[in-house]
Amino acid sequence: MTTLTSGAARAGGPVTAWSADPYTVALRRGRGPLYLRRGDGWLLPLDVERWCEAPDGADRTVLSRCRGAVLDIGCGPGRLVSALAARGHRALGIDVSPEAVARTARSGGAALHRSVFDSLPGEGRWDTALLIDGNIGIGGDPAVLLRRTAEVVAAAGSLIVECAQAEAGTDVDERCEVRVADGRGGLGAPFPWARVGPAALARHAAAAGWTPAGHWTTAGRAFVTLARGAGSP
Repeated sequence: MTTLTSGAARAGGPVTAWSADPYTVALRRGRGPLYLRRGDGWLLPLDVERWCEAPDGADRTVLSRCRGAVLDIGCGPGRLVSALAARGHRALGIDVSPEAVARTARSGGAALHRSVFDSLPGEGRWDTALLIDGNIGIGGDPAVLLRRTAEVVAAAGSLIVECAQAEAGTDVDERCEVRVADGRGGLGAPFPWARVGPAALARHAAAAGWTPAGHWTTAGRAFVTLARGAGSP
């Protein structure tokens, strides 16, 4: 999981919130506690332990749907990148956290210290892109992120997104400013973030030229596969 503000993306510089703060410390240790903290005190737990372990059953449902060359956007410590490489995929992770990139390399995966809004290798040729572990929130504007991923993925490619789970009859479509917090007083710098449920994702995806191509829920996690629409950029 990682993020970059739109302004920082245009400038080409990573957000400091993910380079020398509780997130980096947690990745180095391989465990939390770690949270996203909103200004009103609301906390979203971040599952660092799961990110730093081998892919679980829910992750494997994502891996089985990946085709061809795969770009993992906000790869974190690289569990999916390494697993994809072991399955014979050409796989690359990108992350604005140097520690995340280093952990990915140590686990046998390939990763670059880069934002999705920077120039990327193979733009327009990736068969599958991933936005897992809440990374649809990158930059705080899902519509902007989805338009950018449409530039990165091949014309016949797909994007797999993990959405926020919603209670029955409700949906999640939130933009806010958050900080990474360790629950003991340590705080990173503020940055914009977003949380999007499946219905909201469908709306944003249609506006960005993506078409829903499948969805599933497992182990309390919700996923959607998007395909490039006929009129996508």
